[in-house]
Amino acid sequence: MSKHYDALETRDPAQREAALMAALPGHVARAQQAAPALAEILRGVDAAGVNSRAALARLPVTRKHELLERQQAARAQVPGRDPFGGFAAVGWHGLLRNSGARRVYQSPGPIYEPEGHAADYWRSARAFAAAGFEAGDLVHNCFSYHLTPGAWIMEAGAQALGCTVFPGGVGNTEQQLAAMADLQPVAYAGTPSFLKILVEKAQESGVRLSFTKAMVSGEAFPPSLRDWFAERGITGYQCYATADVGLIAYETSAREGLVLDEGVILEIVRPGTGDPVAEGEVGEVVVTVLNPDYPLIRFGTGDLSATLPGACPTGRTNTRIRGWMGRADQTTKVRGMFVHPGQVAEIVKRFPEVGRARLVVTGEMANDAMTLKVETRGDAPDGLVARIGQVIRDVTKLRGEVELVLPDSLPNDGKVIEDARSYK
Repeated sequence: MSKHYDALETRDPAQREAALMAALPGHVARAQQAAPALAEILRGVDAAGVNSRAALARLPVTRKHELLERQQAARAQVPGRDPFGGFAAVGWHGLLRNSGARRVYQSPGPIYEPEGHAADYWRSARAFAAAGFEAGDLVHNCFSYHLTPGAWIMEAGAQALGCTVFPGGVGNTEQQLAAMADLQPVAYAGTPSFLKILVEKAQESGVRLSFTKAMVSGEAFPPSLRDWFAERGITGYQCYATADVGLIAYETSAREGLVLDEGVILEIVRPGTGDPVAEGEVGEVVVTVLNPDYPLIRFGTGDLSATLPGACPTGRTNTRIRGWMGRADQTTKVRGMFVHPGQVAEIVKRFPEVGRARLVVTGEMANDAMTLKVETRGDAPDGLVARIGQVIRDVTKLRGEVELVLPDSLPNDGKVIEDARSYK
């Protein structure tokens, strides 16, 4: 599978670097002019001088919790006036500096993200091409079309290649299998865990899945699971994308890490700082994506990774990263959805009889489970477990078990979320 999406993928690395650095000053200037939050963060910065990695590394890192905090502050002042907390250059019906957002999404937090009108706005077509998707393929898209942009990120990229998309969404396994049996899609897009559920359910019910290729994201995709799919005739590839910045990197047939998207400036920094680490050292993924509608600069994803030496054997010359290696903070992804420490706090504050709490995520890949352990003061009232369980679903959009524990029995280590899963 050596076909490339375009000539940008095989550029001389020096040519690519020169092009990115030449575009950077204009991008910084656009952010200062059109996004008030970034104008404040970058106050006093001469945009024309931000034309090198060294200059970029002197700018502050903006992390996800800052997006949330600024959005919450803006909503508290005047609801609806600036739902993006001053980070976006587009809105709708005259909101913000310009109109023109095609869609607005809500991710856990809640954090709101805009989608502009650019073709393949999230730039995911490049990942689909590397995975062997082609014009004429019918893609069964099992990312959620509800609130979050995951499904739309994938749909836009597949359609940019000329694929047809069936909007399956999540859940309703039997109905999804029936549609697959009727339509015989050749390709799947969604989380690897849901694909595994579909394959196992199909085997149980005697349905023959027609998938031969898959694009997965939203969760870790270990080689053991990739091989499990291959044994059942499905060649799966992964891409790394976020709701804030779209595609960051994608897998190729070389199976050696993930290749960066052409519109991404990557830095790997020491967690909790903005300081770039040595090449190959594990650190937090920080990206600047050249998107004029949502011009985030030095956005800290909270994900850990490291760069790989050399170029991809497929001929793609961009930087490669090792893939997702965990979280730099306690924010954890469960079944494709982020769960934040603030959400745990939101659950706890609704129950005065609860003291400290710790969300423990366990299981193996494609079989995530989460349990909220809560310390209770005195005798727990009847129905407390059920009520907490309902609030977990309301706040995180995920199901979780509840375990009541004695006061002062949880570890005093500052952890609110513990990821105890196995990724072997």
